[in-house]
Amino acid sequence: MMRLAVAAFAFCAGSAMAADTDMLAGIEKQIVPVTIWGGTPAAADKARPHTISGITLHHQGETYHPGTDPEQYLRTLQRWSRESKGWMDIPYHYVVDLHGKTFAARNIRYAGDTNTSYDPKGQALIEVVGNFEEVEPNQAQLDAVVDMMALLIARHGLSIDSIRGHKDHAETLCPGKNMYRYLESGYFRYKVALRLAGGGR
Repeated sequence: MMRLAVAAFAFCAGSAMAADTDMLAGIEKQIVPVTIWGGTPAAADKARPHTISGITLHHQGETYHPGTDPEQYLRTLQRWSRESKGWMDIPYHYVVDLHGKTFAARNIRYAGDTNTSYDPKGQALIEVVGNFEEVEPNQAQLDAVVDMMALLIARHGLSIDSIRGHKDHAETLCPGKNMYRYLESGYFRYKVALRLAGGGR
């Protein structure tokens, strides 16, 4: 345990470490593809190719009731994003549901969208369902966010310090005070570093 803690600290400090490829493959395998939840191909003419340089955490910002079908939620979000907002697709690259299951949304190769004043180009966007101004994230959601951040950092050669919340970029409450405190306290950076150093969540 002490060795893992030291390794995690080194990773947080910027040391380069090789992540466990089997662990990363396991995380990737658990992501539900767009074709499985019933999404349709995005409008290619609206795509903005980008290179990932950071990770930004979002919340849904609305009440997400237990028992809600996440696949129906995603199909509704996709339709709203295209028809009402005129975006190419769901604004986020990954969506985490109440049970910690992660769904692929917008293709990671293309920049996301936002209703706020910052340009999310270069950011890998993770949305967690729920309004975290009102409720607490559950442990399954926190674990899923840690896994996705670890995967993104390893796959895109990012620094632990590239992890941010939406409110770090724009005037917004997102990802909600009850989620943001996990960013502010260093919880996510430490847990991600520990994961990449070969530890558990």
